[in-house]
Amino acid sequence: MGAYGPEQRALLEDEATTLYETVVVAGGIAADDPRLGEGSPTRPAFDLLVEIGLLVHSSEHDVWVAEDPTTVQARVITPMSQEGARLLAESSEWAGAFGTLGQAWRRSPRASGRGPITHLHDEGIAAYVSGIVAECEHEILSAQPQTGRNAQTLAVAALRDTAALERGIKMRTLYQHSARRSSITHRYVAAVSARGAEVRTLDEFFNRMIVIDRRVAIIPGDDNLRLAVAVREPHIVAYLVDVFQRSWERARPFTNRETSLMRDIAVEQRAMTIRMLIEGHSDPTSAKRVGVSPRTYAGYVADLKAEYEAETRFQLGYTMGTRGISGLEPQPLDD
Repeated sequence: MGAYGPEQRALLEDEATTLYETVVVAGGIAADDPRLGEGSPTRPAFDLLVEIGLLVHSSEHDVWVAEDPTTVQARVITPMSQEGARLLAESSEWAGAFGTLGQAWRRSPRASGRGPITHLHDEGIAAYVSGIVAECEHEILSAQPQTGRNAQTLAVAALRDTAALERGIKMRTLYQHSARRSSITHRYVAAVSARGAEVRTLDEFFNRMIVIDRRVAIIPGDDNLRLAVAVREPHIVAYLVDVFQRSWERARPFTNRETSLMRDIAVEQRAMTIRMLIEGHSDPTSAKRVGVSPRTYAGYVADLKAEYEAETRFQLGYTMGTRGISGLEPQPLDD
């Protein structure tokens, strides 16, 4: 079985799925059916289904019949997963090798002459982070807004961070409450928590930040995450650590799933939505600050409309204003 990529997947999702469903409904398709002939528009889809094993030939009736996809998918997906794991492990080894080179560079007079600020661009950001994490000696503090954290970046981060934890590095990570609804974030947290990391969530929006050994802080340089700034000035780093500590003290343990805590988190997200409405932010801005998609944020607003029996946002704002609702009311304490 050959390797499969985006083109084959697109074909499977479109023409091949249509053909497969036709075969399933009919109970089979004759081998001499014109749709399977050379040059037919559906022939590429047929060839892919046969190659994958979703269609098999029944010589007794000279027809092609469908196979159960659950018995076939492992033959396609497992090699991809194995190759992905191999590449991730290899990238981690490369990061360690470059980390050693980075240590030599940072000890050189040329590096120290460049000052306390380093600007990082595009792919260079991840490479720099991997290198500096690889040479971390004591502690990693990180604040990670939910946006921008997809399965691929979290998989790479999991390998990088678990390697650091296994070296005895202490790690504390902050997410927004919305991260609790992400299955890929749950897998990452499970992996690092099992090795001693602490993870908490907070209702407030905050910017991305990584602090290594309280000597280097990496912060965004723009909104689209294509520029980052590495700061080595001790007073600035100490200030950023203090900001992190204050947020950490207010945050909730990620692994705590008690009903009372989840209720309090829902209340905090509701209050955050109210503040966004009162302050007049646009939906995209509000969604980003709450840490959810614009569609989910719109659902939060719809819930508030229903709660206050308002048909428009203007009516909602007026009703909340007359009742003295500000989103700053004291939140319930954990039980």
